[in-house]
This record gives sequence, C-alpha cells and structure tokens, in this order.
Amino acid sequence: MEGVPQQIRRAVVVEDDRDIRELIMHTLTDLGLEVTAVDSGPAGVEAVRAVNPALVTLDLGLPGIDGIEVCRQIREQSDAYIIMVTARSDEIDRLLGLETGADDFMSKPFSLRELQARVNAMFRRPRPSVLADGDAPEMLVYGGLRVDLDARRVYREGEELLLTRTEFDLLTELMRSPTKVATREELLKAVWGTPWIGDTHVVEVHVGNLRRKLGGSRYIRTVRGVGYRMEEPVPRH
Repeated sequence: MEGVPQQIRRAVVVEDDRDIRELIMHTLTDLGLEVTAVDSGPAGVEAVRAVNPALVTLDLGLPGIDGIEVCRQIREQSDAYIIMVTARSDEIDRLLGLETGADDFMSKPFSLRELQARVNAMFRRPRPSVLADGDAPEMLVYGGLRVDLDARRVYREGEELLLTRTEFDLLTELMRSPTKVATREELLKAVWGTPWIGDTHVVEVHVGNLRRKLGGSRYIRTVRGVGYRMEEPVPRH
C-alpha cells in the first residue's frame, strides 16, 4: 500500500560563513527539511519570499543588510520560525534580535545536536486544526481578550492583534490558567519545548513584546522573583 505523502517543510539558511552554512544545511537536511542556503541579507529576504519556509536560521552579522533588519523584513511577509545565530556576546544584540520577531537565538559556537533539539521542539508546537462542519472553534476568553486556538487568532476588545507564533503560544499558555503564576522556567519548557535554552531572558523579552501588543501591562502581571500571571485589566475611563 502506498504511503500518504507528507508535506515538505522548507528552511532558509542565511549565513555568510561557508563552513557554518554547510553544517546547518546538512543538519536541517538530516531532519527532513528542504533547505535553501544564501550568504547575504538581501539574498535571505528574497529567498524567504520565493520559498515560503517553515524555518529560517539567520546570522546576525551579514553583508548587505544585518540580521536584525533582515528579521524585520522577513516578519513583514512570513510567520516562519526564526532562529537568530550570533557570534557576539553582547546581550543587547540578542535582545534586539528577539524584539524584531525572532523566536530564539543561538550563540556561536553551538552544537549541531542543540540545533536539532531546538528545531524539533519548535515543530512540536501545536498548529491550527481543521474543523468539521458545525464544530465550534476552541476559544480562550479573559478580560477583553479572546484567543481562537484553531485559527490561531487573538482579539482584544474585538480588534485583532498580529502576534508572532511564539507570542501566540506564550499568551495561550498564560491564559489556560489565568489566575496561576507561571514561572519563567515553566514558560520556557511549555512554549519552547524543552529547558535547553537555559536563559530565561528569552521569556522576559517575549513577554515584553507581548505586553506592548496588548497595550501595556494591563493584562500580564509580573510576580516579582517568580514569573507572570494574567491580570483582569482596570477599565479605562
């Protein structure tokens, strides 16, 4: 009996170091992805437009356009998972990369096993399901926020918000138990799949991005020294 054909996942690797580019290419190919690799920022933007990938690995220091600007341009046209790769140790560079819409970052040198683990964790995240006729979509509702889990759409007081995949997953995790305090480590494991990042700054940055899109800190409260929980917003007069 013939097997059911599987949908091909595509990836774009944007890296100007040939050796690293080839290592990432081979690693992603071994994971079953169809890989397009380029060596400059402008070529990366064009490759994403042409290929429509599920995943992009993006070097921070690129010729032509740096990784941060490439990430911004990619986010205007794609919701692909983006892993920012950097040789810089400066914390600001990492956080800037995340604030442009990157889902994760890795510092060079990194192990190929770690890259495989991160990619696998990303692809294990839930995706929209196809509803049968007459089925009602699964919703989460809290204090003016409404999350359509099946369509992966978020509304604040009736207005749709444009969130990245990671921001959506983070908000969903918080809204499933809105009165419970979620620690940064719990969110790291729930949203990013495994605790391999080892740096909760990635959670803090995404919470900051999410708050801005929700209109400030009205919906997500920081519990000092512990983590975050949802907060019923005070009506504005």
